[in-house]
Amino acid sequence: MGLYQKMKETFENEYKQRSELYRRRLSIWRDEPAVNQIDKPTNLARARTLGYKAKQGYIVVRVRLARGQRKRPEPSGGRKPGKNVRYLSPGISLRAQAEQRVARKYRNLEVLNSYWVGQDGQKKYFEVIMVEPKAYGKPISRSRAFRGLTSAFRKVRGLRNKGFGSEQARKREYC
Repeated sequence: MGLYQKMKETFENEYKQRSELYRRRLSIWRDEPAVNQIDKPTNLARARTLGYKAKQGYIVVRVRLARGQRKRPEPSGGRKPGKNVRYLSPGISLRAQAEQRVARKYRNLEVLNSYWVGQDGQKKYFEVIMVEPKAYGKPISRSRAFRGLTSAFRKVRGLRNKGFGSEQARKREYC
């Protein structure tokens, strides 16, 4: 078993067993700001598979989001009861929302990818890999997070699977 496979297995076991380290880590994260730049990734094996490199121009940001349904405040007076929709789905995943929040805060950087690092009863935590466009070496288009070009958005749009909406499905349709 390779080093990164072992690191991945260790990270998964911490979460499954709710180890003391994992619970302590979550309590520290709760006290930090909602969008917080960190020195190095929490799950290094996952970050490396998604394109992170330990060199200048790559930044990792941890984001905290509220879990659960997105409630809207109930309007008071003067409206039809049928138009009062309390729960409205945002249409995108929490991971995609995390990428957008980071992209708004760090406007000079571009979102490369993101991954889940933990959750408790109220919050979910993601780490977003950000890149300086010049440091990446390849041309990165601006505002990938808002145009639906990151992996999280491609999954929301149904472009990451090989089923409905993929090239293979369209070719099978015309045969």
